[in-house]
Amino acid sequence: MRAPLSVIIPTLNAAPGLGPVLGALGEGLQAGLIREVIITDGGSTDGTQDLANEAGARLVLGAPGRGGQLRRGAEVAEGAWMLFIHGDTILAPGWSAAVLSHLGQDSAGYFRLAFMAEGRWPRFVARWANFRSRTFGLPYGDQGLLIPAGLYRSVGGYRDIPLMEDVAMARALKGHLTALPATALTSADRYIAGGWMRRGARNLWTLGRYLLGADPARLAQSYRRR
Repeated sequence: MRAPLSVIIPTLNAAPGLGPVLGALGEGLQAGLIREVIITDGGSTDGTQDLANEAGARLVLGAPGRGGQLRRGAEVAEGAWMLFIHGDTILAPGWSAAVLSHLGQDSAGYFRLAFMAEGRWPRFVARWANFRSRTFGLPYGDQGLLIPAGLYRSVGGYRDIPLMEDVAMARALKGHLTALPATALTSADRYIAGGWMRRGARNLWTLGRYLLGADPARLAQSYRRR
């Protein structure tokens, strides 16, 4: 019996943090869980592609844009299950056991969020993200997404949109999302650079506009200008 899981990681100049991300997958390999690792790259120039090749990952190339990159990765995945994680998100020890226990279910799963940073603000933002996920069924991509291939196809897969592809997927999976008893540790660099309160408010404003029907392309333009 072949391993069930295709791990799909979208990247764009992610070399500095990709090694630990791939290293954390080791426990899944030891458990016989991972069938393949797919790096779906958007044109990196920093050695990301070389690192993917050295790690034995399957490399998929295409235009930048996380939605399209995730979609292209899923199109070539061979596993019965897919695990989507970002190129700056490290799965904490114990993740493979949580995934294995979920594989008998016909629903998608996501991890608890934590930041690779200490202090009050990282804890506050993580608590809000986990509350949002549980209460409103809106986990973001940095929490990872574990999904059976059949369910992924039935909801149409990731949309090739420039922003909010993770929210679009979460909405498509409404009623089919389960919190997994494991943690995804994500980079805090963008929050540190932009300010925890300012970036958090901007993310919430962008989410609200999207849910009210704003065009993702216009949202992306506004998001990048700030």
